[in-house]
Amino acid sequence: MDIYSIIKSPVITEKATKDIAEGKVCFWVDVRANKQEIKRAVEKIFNVKVDSVNTQIVPGKLRRMGRFAGKTPMRKKAYVKLKEGHTIDMFGSGGV
Repeated sequence: MDIYSIIKSPVITEKATKDIAEGKVCFWVDVRANKQEIKRAVEKIFNVKVDSVNTQIVPGKLRRMGRFAGKTPMRKKAYVKLKEGHTIDMFGSGGV
């Protein structure tokens, strides 16, 4: 599996943004990717050292559009803890 197809996008929520200060970054990842592949992909893409990876399967939810019902797809989240002194600049460092 290609490293660029493993990491889908960063998770930008209030909780995920708060965890950045603690050295944890959250990503949406491919459902088939395991922890070793996620670690390798983050280290190569962002040029950082990863301490640990925790994953969470987020089940799909039932959604309705009028009388029609459907289900959103199942997704996988990865919480990546970086080693001391390493950071990923998620929001860019170009002033406010």
